[in-house]
Amino acid sequence: MFDVVIVGAGFAGSVLARQLASQKDKQILLIEKRRHIAGNCYDYFNKHGVLVHEYGPHLFHTSNKEVFHYLGQFTEWSEYQHRVLAVVDGQTVPLPFNLNALEMLFPKSMAESLEKKLIDHFGFGVKVPILELIKADDPELKELADFIYEKIFVNYTAKQWGCSPQDIAPEVMGRVPVFVSRDDRYFQDTYQAVPKDGYTKMFENILDHPNIHPLLNTDYKDVVSLDADSGQLSLFDVPYTGEFIFTGMIDELFDFRFGSLPYRSLDFQFETLEQEYFQEVATVNYPNNYDFTRITEFKRIHNQQLKNTTILREYPRDYLGVDSETDTPCYPVFKDENINRCKQYQDFAAQFAHITLVGRLAEYRYYDMDDIVSRALEVYQSKFA
Repeated sequence: MFDVVIVGAGFAGSVLARQLASQKDKQILLIEKRRHIAGNCYDYFNKHGVLVHEYGPHLFHTSNKEVFHYLGQFTEWSEYQHRVLAVVDGQTVPLPFNLNALEMLFPKSMAESLEKKLIDHFGFGVKVPILELIKADDPELKELADFIYEKIFVNYTAKQWGCSPQDIAPEVMGRVPVFVSRDDRYFQDTYQAVPKDGYTKMFENILDHPNIHPLLNTDYKDVVSLDADSGQLSLFDVPYTGEFIFTGMIDELFDFRFGSLPYRSLDFQFETLEQEYFQEVATVNYPNNYDFTRITEFKRIHNQQLKNTTILREYPRDYLGVDSETDTPCYPVFKDENINRCKQYQDFAAQFAHITLVGRLAEYRYYDMDDIVSRALEVYQSKFA
């Protein structure tokens, strides 16, 4: 009945479904546990007319021309340059921390001296991971690094990850560097935009193909069974010998045989206010003194002209795996023990040629949106083209 079964209707599953359906004329069963397509990119217009992102803000940015134009087949783009502020000592300063933030938080003579040292030591326009800046030999730069670490990184990281920065892999800390520049944009990629009609509409267009058969609000385990020892599959209680592409949690697929892989999740608190705007930019981070990590105002992302505005506060916590509608595995926890456990699962999965693991949960790694689209296209080309 189906040539390919795909679990998960986020970017990885949807892009592979489209490629296999349109380029290889395969019949695709696309199984999605949630009530909607688009994964964590799902957005919708609330009753006040605000286009909100149900699982937190998603801002598309890339320097990959191929990926940008690939998605451009399915959406018009609205240019959007994302800016983020952080509340530090009662002031709002740009993130990533840059030369403008330095000028705002330090006396003029000190800021000028530190700026010169940063440029001399690292160069202008360079992004420096905070953990690298802390290792600087110069005592003034070391003092600056300690200030930034304490005021912006340490408490935010403790809230976001539930542990200290030293316990997290360097690739995570490197995602929010110190920027030796006066460019206040959060990203510096060539292409920065959001889908004109929203992410959900873009996903609808990606999946708009007669060979793609979405099955929503369905746990894959209710229709697919896998013998984890032999790799044999059944679909609707009938033996299945086609391709199986899985974008869910790799430990769940193999019945947690090597133990569970932890994730961080978020509680989302939406609020609509009877005022035109709530804050100066789309996202303001609160590293200290609050249980939530950031507030996002969605009107500023989509440039909507409305009388009311909707904001979102995000409260990080551990993923519990209790309710798929309210408990979402958002971020893999990059500790050595978890990375090693994931490697056990990946080595085990490699023996099954008909099973393909793609995506943030299946590969237990963080992907930006452009990266996962590129990854899905790469998997299609290397395995199925």
